[in-house]
Amino acid sequence: LQETMEDIDKNGDGFIDLEEYIGDMYSQDGDADEPEWVKTEREQFVEFRDKNRDGKMDKEETKDWILPSDYDHAEAEARHLVYESDQDKDGKLTREEIVDKSDLFVGSQATDFGEALVRHD
Repeated sequence: LQETMEDIDKNGDGFIDLEEYIGDMYSQDGDADEPEWVKTEREQFVEFRDKNRDGKMDKEETKDWILPSDYDHAEAEARHLVYESDQDKDGKLTREEIVDKSDLFVGSQATDFGEALVRHD
C-alpha cells in the first residue's frame, strides 16, 4: 500500500487524485482524444474508487482498490494459467501444455516462480 501511494501520489499530499490515478495508467503524449478505456477509468474513480466523494483516494480507499477483500489472488492466477495454457480446453493441463507455456508458469507466483513444477508429477 505504501509503495503504491508513493509511486502514484506525485504531489506528495498523501492522497491519489483523479489525474494521478489516470496518469499512472495513461500518458496523453499530445493525443487530443482519450481512448474509451481511459474515460471508463475516470468513471470508475468517481463512482467506485473515491468512496467518500472528496475527489481523491485516501489510504483506505487505495487499499480497497489494490487489495480488494473479495478477490482471491491465488484462484485468479490459477484460472489465468489454465485459461492461457489449456490448448484443448478440457479443463486439465498436460505436461506438454505446461511446457509449451513454460514462460507463463516460471513467471507465476502460483508456481512459486517455477519451483513447484519440479516437485509435481
